[in-house]
Amino acid sequence: MRTRLRVVLDTNVWLDWLVFDDPSIAPIKAAVAANRVELFTDTACEAELERALGYDLGKRSVDVAACIAECRRVARRIGSAAPEAERARLPACRDPDDQKFLEAALAARAEFLVTRDRALLELARRPLPFRILAPEGFRRG
Repeated sequence: MRTRLRVVLDTNVWLDWLVFDDPSIAPIKAAVAANRVELFTDTACEAELERALGYDLGKRSVDVAACIAECRRVARRIGSAAPEAERARLPACRDPDDQKFLEAALAARAEFLVTRDRALLELARRPLPFRILAPEGFRRG
């Protein structure tokens, strides 16, 4: 029996999912719908998503509450942070605001952190307990 892949999405990928319906997210959505992928988020990541949903998103009308409800419906909440000793082994992200995504992926024991953020993607070649990749790099058959 195959287990589901554990995945953390950054804010921009969530926006692509919830607001822009970006086609590059379709493989992730399909894998979640087919129960092959399990998404995870935590309080800090969700708070950033909620802030971002309040920004001017190209004059799109966004129902923030509905978007957060959908995020909560499809993603499991990470119960607790990884131990400090494990977090200390993570590389420091050039953008300190993005460190929360590395920590969420670690705490979720994720296989993938899916992001569009350059500062996070720069860390993709570093040895980590999960892979960092852009949505276009995510394929699950």
